[in-house]
Amino acid sequence: MPKIVHRVWLPLLFVSLFAIAGCQSGQQGVDGRLLQPEVRPPEWPVGWTPTTGRERPDDVPTISLPPNGMARTTVTPTIIDTRTFPVAIQPNDPWEGGTARPGTLLPPHKRDKTMTDGPQRDLPLGGLLAESRIDPAPIFPGISQTPWTPPDPTLAVGPDRIVSTVNMAIAFYDKEGNEQFFANLDSTGNPGFFEELGSGTFTFDPKCFYDHYSERFFVLALEYYGGSDESWITVAVSDDSDPNGVWYKYRTWSVFDINGSDYWVDYPGLGFNEDTFYTTGNLFLLSGGGPGFRGAIYRLYPKAPMLVGDPVTWTDLNDTGSASVQCAQVYEPDGDTPPFFISNDSNSSLKIQSIRTVGGQPELRTTSVAIPSHDGSPPNGSNPGGSIDSLDGRIMNVHWRAGQLYTCHAVEDGNQSQSRWYHFDTGDWPGNNGNPPSPVLVQSGAIEFPGSQHSFFPAIASNKHDDVGLVIGHCQSNILPNVRVTGRTASDPAGTMGTPEVVVESETGADGRWGDYFDLTVDPVDDTTFWYIGEWATSSGWQTWIGSFIITEPGCDGDTNGDDIVNVNDLLAVIAVWGTNCNIGNGCDEDIDDSGLVDVGDLLLVIANWGNDCGE
Repeated sequence: MPKIVHRVWLPLLFVSLFAIAGCQSGQQGVDGRLLQPEVRPPEWPVGWTPTTGRERPDDVPTISLPPNGMARTTVTPTIIDTRTFPVAIQPNDPWEGGTARPGTLLPPHKRDKTMTDGPQRDLPLGGLLAESRIDPAPIFPGISQTPWTPPDPTLAVGPDRIVSTVNMAIAFYDKEGNEQFFANLDSTGNPGFFEELGSGTFTFDPKCFYDHYSERFFVLALEYYGGSDESWITVAVSDDSDPNGVWYKYRTWSVFDINGSDYWVDYPGLGFNEDTFYTTGNLFLLSGGGPGFRGAIYRLYPKAPMLVGDPVTWTDLNDTGSASVQCAQVYEPDGDTPPFFISNDSNSSLKIQSIRTVGGQPELRTTSVAIPSHDGSPPNGSNPGGSIDSLDGRIMNVHWRAGQLYTCHAVEDGNQSQSRWYHFDTGDWPGNNGNPPSPVLVQSGAIEFPGSQHSFFPAIASNKHDDVGLVIGHCQSNILPNVRVTGRTASDPAGTMGTPEVVVESETGADGRWGDYFDLTVDPVDDTTFWYIGEWATSSGWQTWIGSFIITEPGCDGDTNGDDIVNVNDLLAVIAVWGTNCNIGNGCDEDIDDSGLVDVGDLLLVIANWGNDCGE
């Protein structure tokens, strides 16, 4: 077992052991489905080659994309109900065979990752406070080692359920950590989550999020099959806030004809705003005589048809001058919030991009914003097991809320891998007309430890209190890899975070590609609690763990009548004005989540805070 620092929910471990014992004896789930199949999926053979096991589809579109141009394509979904899977919880035992890095099975996908030297920017850079800012909650085990390294873990948190993805599997949990569904993403499942769309034995780089606007889960995975020159961006949208059930799944082609050469997609970004889902990716040469790297692709999926399982027409944009772009997850609609994208620009600036519609056509807008200078890409993180690859300083995740844009990455600072975070005010940029001022750097900070300690894989988010949460990986030559969380309140000095707290520590060291990233999001019920996923190392390989923490207590959200107790009277008050639009001067105390509408979100907040004594 890992060394768990803070409160560990021991009953969960006993529940897990009991469930495993039941599964091994062929126990059935509540709906009669087996919790575990009688036979594991076949072993991956030596020299294994990814394949779909079928001929290349003859109806895939040709996507002709001019450099820095646009293309549109339509696809029809496959509608699948996970409750019809013959096995609810497929095997999630740690993989005991050899592991492989997905990148070794892909075509050449190298690009110049040298970070351009920008002008020296001696801008303010905060550090760590002497005290903690977080109140960590119990943590529970997520997906254990699969045949693939690194896991690339992400998570999505809904009102009652959590979805997690890794290379190459998916799982659903309740918020107490009870596993409700597990399957491989590819065709090695029983079935695999994307198998019925035609996906073969190789999905990679999966990601997921929960869209609080539409109250749906969204899952993405890439596919590549060299024998038939196939590249796909495969996505799925749940039909409601419970991932157990119907999903609308879209297998979208991602081979691009650019000036007579074909390109495929690697390293996706994933985000959303009120109306659209966004993915990004790097374009690498598949065939032809074009350059080996063609910049970034930006794919726009309109939400409306995908929420009801209709055919969707997506738009692709290309920027030959960008790479490893991450999309923002956008919170708090203001009626017309554009998407935001961030990537590295130089060692003293970040590239911020957005998309606006001009003359009925999407147009990519780009600006560069100065940040404190750093030494470039981070070094590897030495630890008792070897050296962890901290990657190349690429942006890890992006979060936007009410005009405030947050992002983070790892950089080199004095031969250390150092996590840095940035907070920008986007103001009116990119604007509908004219040229509004570019976003402004509000504050930035470094997670800097003494000596030769390393931090890496940061992920960042903010909540309705303007608290900012952060999760990082950490190690030193004599410190085992561990997961730490930290945060700040709106009243803390600019650029500072509390002392990072260890929430799980590995039982052994690690070497090579690890991570490659962690994830952090905000609970949609209280818009206060931060949920994270990270990785630790065991003698059986990697393991993911999921946990949560609070910076500012939820307080008395739900006390609509001011009587210092959240009870049935507050519930009745919300119901009495259900559907009221609070953006037109009605002044709704019952609009607890400040969404502008008295709806289910406010009802859930009353329930979440039920019984709170606000007079304490």
